[in-house]
Amino acid sequence: MYPPEPWHLRGQMFLSVFLIPRGRLPQLPPVLSAAVRPITIGGRAAVGAAWVRYEPGGVLHYQELLSAVLVHERGRPRVSITDIWVDSMASREGGRRLWGIPKEMAEFTIDTDSDPLVDATATVPGEAAPIGSALVRLKGRLPGRLPIAFTVAQALGDHVRRTPVRGRAGLRTANAAWRPEPGGPLGYLAGRRPVLSLAVTDFWLVFGRSATDRARSARS
Repeated sequence: MYPPEPWHLRGQMFLSVFLIPRGRLPQLPPVLSAAVRPITIGGRAAVGAAWVRYEPGGVLHYQELLSAVLVHERGRPRVSITDIWVDSMASREGGRRLWGIPKEMAEFTIDTDSDPLVDATATVPGEAAPIGSALVRLKGRLPGRLPIAFTVAQALGDHVRRTPVRGRAGLRTANAAWRPEPGGPLGYLAGRRPVLSLAVTDFWLVFGRSATDRARSARS
């Protein structure tokens, strides 16, 4: 029903970073909160929220809205995804079963046809109010293509699943106005301005480990 890991993915991401008081963060699952801690600056944690279009050329193509907290595990930086919606059942099931990513289903409009404006909305079918929307104004391109490398840490059953993500992408600076539903799961972002917004353009990613890497890790 879904591809085996690793997933090779291509697409576009529109990312904003917020600084949120630690007490307002979504609660992590107990097995995960025992292993990681939010990275804080003056009592505020960094939360990334992103709209993503995974495009043909990868193993799956679909749309996504997510929020994630920057955490550390004994000083090693990790990313923990707290809320995420997709419009692909294969992505939902694969994300949950392979890596413990708590994907839910939603319907999306991510309009990129009016460059430099990107207008995005996500709605759960049957719900009156959307999860949220955003208007992103794209700005200048940064030269070259930059490497991407981070580790996602999620609760998978009774243990922590650590998943490497690697790739390359172009970058554009951006301004973004987010409009999450105040009473919804992203309500803790309502009324807040991001401290940084970027478009991660024409990226390619390898999400997860190959069978060889998994066997090597099991032996170590």
